[in-house]
Amino acid sequence: MTRLSSLQDVPGGVATPAYDRDAHGTGIVHLGLGAFHKAHQAVYTDDALKAEGGDWRIVAVSLRSAGAVEELRPQNGMFTVISAGAEGTSARVIGSIATALAHAHGDDAAVRAALADPATRIVTITVTEKGYGIDRATGGADPSHPAIAHDLDHPDAPTGLAGLLVQALAARRAAGTPPFTVLSCDNLPGNGELTRGLILDFANRTDPDLRDWIASEVAFPSSMVDRITPAPGDDLSGKVREILGCEDYAAIETETFSQWVIEDRFPTGRPAWEAGGALFVEDVAPYEKMKLRMLNGTHSMLAYAGFLSGKRHVRDVMQDPALAALVRRHLRAAARTLDPLEGIDLGAYAEDLARRFENPNLAHETYQIAMDGTEKLPQRIFAPAVDALSAGHDIRPFSFATAAWMRYCLGHRDDGSTHTLRDPREDEIAARIAGANDADAIVVALFGLPNLVPDALRQEGPLRKEVTEVLREMLSTSVAKVLAQEG
Repeated sequence: MTRLSSLQDVPGGVATPAYDRDAHGTGIVHLGLGAFHKAHQAVYTDDALKAEGGDWRIVAVSLRSAGAVEELRPQNGMFTVISAGAEGTSARVIGSIATALAHAHGDDAAVRAALADPATRIVTITVTEKGYGIDRATGGADPSHPAIAHDLDHPDAPTGLAGLLVQALAARRAAGTPPFTVLSCDNLPGNGELTRGLILDFANRTDPDLRDWIASEVAFPSSMVDRITPAPGDDLSGKVREILGCEDYAAIETETFSQWVIEDRFPTGRPAWEAGGALFVEDVAPYEKMKLRMLNGTHSMLAYAGFLSGKRHVRDVMQDPALAALVRRHLRAAARTLDPLEGIDLGAYAEDLARRFENPNLAHETYQIAMDGTEKLPQRIFAPAVDALSAGHDIRPFSFATAAWMRYCLGHRDDGSTHTLRDPREDEIAARIAGANDADAIVVALFGLPNLVPDALRQEGPLRKEVTEVLREMLSTSVAKVLAQEG
C-alpha cells in the first residue's frame, strides 16, 4: 500500500490544508516533536495559515529520538489527525510542518541554523515537565540534570532545552538579529516565567552580559494548553488505512476538544492562532491553575487508582461506579480551591471533564498518565491541598490521591504484577522505601524526598494522617476494596 506523501493521495471527504504549502515559509521552530505538538500547536498553525497565511510554517525538532522525524520526512511533513469523540471520529491532514529534524541524530547543525535564522520569530516548546532541567529549590538550572550538566560542559554542542536556546540567542545577538519569542506549551505553572528563569540562570553561568540582554529583549509569554492525546494505539494504523486508503506512519489520534490560552506578547509577530480558537489574554495564570488542578490533578488521581486496580484506560475508570464517583469528588474539591473566573462555570467545566474522560473512542492509558509523578504532583495535587487545608475545606480527595501515588511507587499491584515508575526520581524513590515495611515508614520516606512535598503538608497534620490511613488500608486489604469504600 502506498504511503501518504502528497495531497493527491488523500480521498475526498478528508480535510486537507486549504492553502498552498510551498507558498509559505517557516517562522516557528518547535522543540519537542511528539504526538501532543502534532495534535495541538501544529493544528492551530494549520488553521492560522488557512485564515491569514503568512510565513509561519514549522521546523519541528525532536531533541532525543529520531522516530518521529523518520515518520514525517517521507511524508513531506504531512500527517493525519484523527479526532475521536463520543459521537464518532473525523480525520484531517495537517500541512503546517515544513520539515522535521532529529537534533541528537545528525541534524544538530540544521537545528542551530534554524534557531539562528532571522525568519524564525517564535520558538514553541513541548518537552514535558522533566525536560526543563529546573532546580526545584531555586527555580534555576539544575546542574545535576543530565542535559544541563552536558550543556554546561559542552556549550558549543548543547543537547538540552536551556543550552540550545541560550546558544541560539547568543548567535542572534552577535549577528544583530532580533530575538525570537519563547513560548512554553508544557503543563507547568507560570511556564513563561519559569522558562525565562531557567534561561536567564543558564546564560548567567556563561555570559552575564548575554543574560542581561535576554532579560531586556526576549519575550516569554505563558500559555495553557489542553487536548487529551494518548500514545498511538495498536489499532491506529488500521484506522488510518481505512480512512485514507494509504499508510500514514505519523498519524495521531486525539479527542475533539482543544483549548489554548496565550498571553499576547509577541514583539516580532505571531500567526493568527485565534482562527483555530486560541484565546489571547493579559494573564493566563487563572486558566492555567484551573486546568492543572481540575483536569491534570484529577487525571493523576485516576491514573494511579485506575492502574493499580487493573483499569487500562481512562474510559475504563469511568465505567467503574466507585472510581467515577472519586473522579467527580476530586473535580469538586479542586474547583473549591479556585477563585471565580470570568466566563467560566467551574461546575459545568467539571462535568465537561467527566464526559471527556468517559469518551469511549479514546484509548488513553492510565499508565501513560501515571509517569513522571514527582514532576506533576506538586502543582496538580500538593498546591491545591495546601489551599484547601488553609481554607478549612475537605482535604480527603488530595490525601487519597497522594496515598494512591505512594502505593504506585511500590512498583507492584495487588495481583503481583510489577511495573516501573517511569519517573526521573525512580532510583531515589526505590532507595528511600527499600527498608520501609509499613504505611507509616513509606509515608515518612516519600514525604522526605527533597523539594517535593510542601512544608505545610509534610509536617504532622491532617493530610499526613489521612495519607497514612488510606495507604495502610490499601496495603492491608487491596486497592480495589479501598476504592469501593471511598467511592
